[in-house]
Amino acid sequence: MEIVGYFGLLGSVALLIWLALRGVDIMFAAILSSLFIIVTNALPLADSLLNGFASGPLGAFTFAGKFFFLFAAGAVFGRAMGDSGAAASIALALVRRLGADRALIITTIACAALTYGGVVVFVVIFAVYPLGLQLLKEADIPKRLFCAALALGAGTFTLTALPGTPSIQNAISASALGTSLTAAPLLGFIAAAVMIVLGIWYLEHQRVRAKVAGEGFIPGPRDVIQERDSSDLPSWPFAALPLVIVIALIVSPRLFTFEFGALAELMQFASAQPIMWPSISLGVGTIICLALFGNIRKTAFTTLGNGTNDSLMPMLNSAAIIGYGGVVVQTAGFQQLGDVVLNSSLPPLLSLFGSVSVISAITGSASGGLQIFMQTMAQDYIAMGLDPEVVHRVATVAAGGFDSLPHCGAVITMLTITQLTHKEAYRDTGVITVVIPVIATLTIMLAATMGIR
Repeated sequence: MEIVGYFGLLGSVALLIWLALRGVDIMFAAILSSLFIIVTNALPLADSLLNGFASGPLGAFTFAGKFFFLFAAGAVFGRAMGDSGAAASIALALVRRLGADRALIITTIACAALTYGGVVVFVVIFAVYPLGLQLLKEADIPKRLFCAALALGAGTFTLTALPGTPSIQNAISASALGTSLTAAPLLGFIAAAVMIVLGIWYLEHQRVRAKVAGEGFIPGPRDVIQERDSSDLPSWPFAALPLVIVIALIVSPRLFTFEFGALAELMQFASAQPIMWPSISLGVGTIICLALFGNIRKTAFTTLGNGTNDSLMPMLNSAAIIGYGGVVVQTAGFQQLGDVVLNSSLPPLLSLFGSVSVISAITGSASGGLQIFMQTMAQDYIAMGLDPEVVHRVATVAAGGFDSLPHCGAVITMLTITQLTHKEAYRDTGVITVVIPVIATLTIMLAATMGIR
């Protein structure tokens, strides 16, 4: 039965990847793969589905309930930035400064600014894609590289490495370990620098190769390319102001300390609320958008309602993958894997890297892998003597590596939006979201052993 259980665990991962590659809805794929594990490991059906998958400590609805306000606040802010034209204004300002030939760099910068400001990744892709099509046409750059640039700016260093980012990944680690969103800032900056430098180098290298080979831009069947008129957009300083304020609010507990009064109480609250504080900060950013941009004040409730709806599918997709992981951790194979890793002779940081990477690869989700790791293994590594801030940053960056295998929900969504297949675009996306983040993780692990925090 033990062999059948191992087969079930590995087979469920293969099934999840296969279904994802065929474009099957990720929530259905997660449930079906969970049932495969339950049957092959002889787990109790009702308890595994209702407790393991749905409502247990690692359940889908437990995750969704805990992080709902952060997802919703990020999506609402993203919708306000998009509907007001602020996101497009920022991107066009970058075009004027850098030129259309730097479309990939512009895409990366624009996506990074939006995601670091708290805008949900899926919303960023929707917001930047229309402008990106025009840039690609002007510069004659293949869409596969635009997809990779989207992944670099919206799905790597701004989610896992940069200190203060209000991403779900950063919030999960802070909540579980009692650290702040700016934990181990030097390690975070080093990891971000590695991802940015290697990512930009790869994109530009591939752009030049594509140009030499005569490979250019080919629009998808549903792509609508229109000339963008900046006359009705807000000026870029006003457009950037909500982002700047959101970021400043999020990092303020790390930068400012007050001994007495209301501000001291506010900073204490902010430091103790790694999920609610960034949600509040994003809410403030939305209010500022409504105050600055008159074109969305007229349809404020529509914008806010649409933004809330925008958060549902990303949240549910992430929750479904985490629910699948909640079933995985009930198997004997997973428990034995944890024991082997924790009791190995590997250095603690290398063992931690392996643990997070394997779990993230199984679940196809950085947030899912982190949630499971923090619930089941993180305290063991702290007991080994690792600094909680180091565990926070290394684990968070590591989770953003092997999570992006073909069955990753974010990868599937991005390919769907950009109308590309895995065959067309995954190689470049895989280099950006798997290979380079792994290099960044190994780099900060070395830095951490040298005492850098």
